[in-house]
Amino acid sequence: MLCVAATVALSGCSRPVAPRPVEPPSSADHAAGTGASPAGQTTPPSTAARPNRADTPVLADFQARVKTYTALHSKLEETLPGLGKESSPEQIDRHQRALARLLQKARTDAKPGNIFTPDVQAVVRRVMADVFGGSDGAALKSSIMDENPGPIKLSVNGRYPDAVPLSTVPPQVLRGLPELPDELEFRFIGRHLILMDEHAHIIVDLMENVLPG
Repeated sequence: MLCVAATVALSGCSRPVAPRPVEPPSSADHAAGTGASPAGQTTPPSTAARPNRADTPVLADFQARVKTYTALHSKLEETLPGLGKESSPEQIDRHQRALARLLQKARTDAKPGNIFTPDVQAVVRRVMADVFGGSDGAALKSSIMDENPGPIKLSVNGRYPDAVPLSTVPPQVLRGLPELPDELEFRFIGRHLILMDEHAHIIVDLMENVLPG
């Protein structure tokens, strides 16, 4: 079990989106030294932080592990009654919990690092350090850490707490993370990054202390 501070925000998404144009810093900011390096060059914005070509084998392994999980997810979800456009919140909740029980039973040995392997964690931590070390890093962290409700307990293969809203994950952060299928999404809980099954509302894997302190 992991006791962490939950991160809350009111909006956001969990999968990468198309990059936005990067505007150069204003002359006023440059004159004030905002985002400037010791050499006088501006600090790159977080939108520039992404994995590089050398990370391709590691990210391919991550995608293979994600694919294995989603194949299990799909196989188990097909055994449940389908949901329609007119399904009530109660029906959706029952479906969600039923799928969670099936996945939890099938993954009784699940533990941190099954998908976020040490190599994947190294890539993610390096890229996230660049993201939050960029000129907009402080603002990005602030948006993620907004309205923290207090400590909660989480575990891999456990249900995401119903009373805890889902955190915002800004587009600049998502662009530095691996792509995910529709079933999965990234969220932050305190300083920790979780991989969450959106359909089952369970924590598939987690990585501690990704956000800077």
